[in-house]
Amino acid sequence: MVNVKGSDKLPTFSKAYLQVRSDLRENDKVLSWFEQLHQIPIPKTIWLQCELTLAEGFTNAARHAHKCLPKETPIEIEITMYTHYLEIRIWDYGQPFDISGWLKAQPDPDMFASGGRGIRLMYAIADHISYTRTSDHRNCLLIIKKYWSYSQEQNHFSDCDT
Repeated sequence: MVNVKGSDKLPTFSKAYLQVRSDLRENDKVLSWFEQLHQIPIPKTIWLQCELTLAEGFTNAARHAHKCLPKETPIEIEITMYTHYLEIRIWDYGQPFDISGWLKAQPDPDMFASGGRGIRLMYAIADHISYTRTSDHRNCLLIIKKYWSYSQEQNHFSDCDT
């Protein structure tokens, strides 16, 4: 990772929140909202990687976690930008799911398959991923992406219970 000129001008953190319905057509709204949050000097390549993980996480929540739930069931998204890394949280109301166990049990992906590569892609991009059940009976997908070197004092990744 590199230090980026102007990174000292970013606030310690900023937070944004969005709630959408469990409908894949909401993906455009999610991505448009996310694009408005982009702050220079976060490198554009890092931002696009985060955008891709957000799209994958939202799609998985709508398509898989909420597949048997009404489209009105909310999916909540929170973006927190710290001076040196970004956190994406996506809450869903689906059944608990062991994301790392699922990943380990999967065979090598078929590059011609119509799906099944999103979780691997998120793991390849992110510096940290977890999917945990919260005390309010939701699931929280936490994706953390660092965008330049940071001091150990700032390495305080928080959990999803709010």
